[in-house]
Amino acid sequence: MENEITLKRFTDLRRELGYTQAEFAKLLGVSNTTADIERGRTKLSGKVVTELLRQFKINPLWLFGESEQQYLETSNTSVIPKVVTVDSSDKENMVLVNAKAAAGYPQNIQDTSWYRQLPAFDLPIPEFRNATYRGFQVEGDSMLPNLKPGEWVLAKSVEDIDHVSPNKIYVVVLEDAVLVKKIERLPNRNHITLVSLNESYPPYEIKPFQIQELWQVSSKITFGVDATTEKGLLKQLQESMEELKDQLRLTKN
Repeated sequence: MENEITLKRFTDLRRELGYTQAEFAKLLGVSNTTADIERGRTKLSGKVVTELLRQFKINPLWLFGESEQQYLETSNTSVIPKVVTVDSSDKENMVLVNAKAAAGYPQNIQDTSWYRQLPAFDLPIPEFRNATYRGFQVEGDSMLPNLKPGEWVLAKSVEDIDHVSPNKIYVVVLEDAVLVKKIERLPNRNHITLVSLNESYPPYEIKPFQIQELWQVSSKITFGVDATTEKGLLKQLQESMEELKDQLRLTKN
């Protein structure tokens, strides 16, 4: 007979994950149902413990009542930038990823030569100094009213998925798409919910390992119509930066 803590934790876990006894049995490779395990009639096999660890990152010590840490590290996924870009004097600079480039970004994420074809500029503002920033163009209307299609966001690289805040907006680079979303994480849940501000887009769930890079949006820039060329874009960006610097000076005075 398993100890009562193990049976309770196993049963609570199944309910928390939202599976019926039959569904949970199928996932864990147990015949028919987990009812016998939950009643203590069938021993909790090593295979079941292994599957719980493999599929849901459940800590075996927690299951047997010897630890309070229910989940082991959820992803071990690195979300830091795969390539950091520098200018001719080896100073880090900011690359601008427009909507067209964003379509190829996930596939070229580790290709340093691919980044060289994108416009980049230096940001001579202290706030932008000690971190990696990248500019992304917003595509689609899922973040209306805050972000309009065609606007740009400046975003700072996030080191760890656990540093995500529910109040911020993020650029989420998946295996096949670059999305601008809010992120919700419930404690002890092995998935992440991506939320649009435009309510006509339903939230959807992904697994942490699906994220290649994560960038936290720090500011947005709206360009005028003459920013269609690269030169026009950089010129307006520099003007916006000057305004940003002025705002920062004003807030400090």
